[in-house]
Amino acid sequence: MPPPRPNLTPDPAAAQVLVNDSFVPVRAKLIEVAAFLDRVERHGVDTDFRCEALRRAAQVLLDGHPERARRILESLSDPTNVPDDLSTGKPALGAWQPPSAQ
Repeated sequence: MPPPRPNLTPDPAAAQVLVNDSFVPVRAKLIEVAAFLDRVERHGVDTDFRCEALRRAAQVLLDGHPERARRILESLSDPTNVPDDLSTGKPALGAWQPPSAQ
């Protein structure tokens, strides 16, 4: 568990600049994710492990808990800490697939 953060009160003007400067690009990314999910559903590949991982990660956005970026990254990452004996040469897939599901 990360150390607790000090309770800092942000500058309201700086906070508004954050929203003003970031909202439109973030909105575009969210729409892109929604369009991707619509496409994979239309094509019947929405049960792919990566699509399922993306939907689980999207639930983190709305859970109201802090450190969403870290938790989403960790949910999509390989949690193992022991390297494979031999590399399979497979490219990165973007989401971790447990060995039993491969």
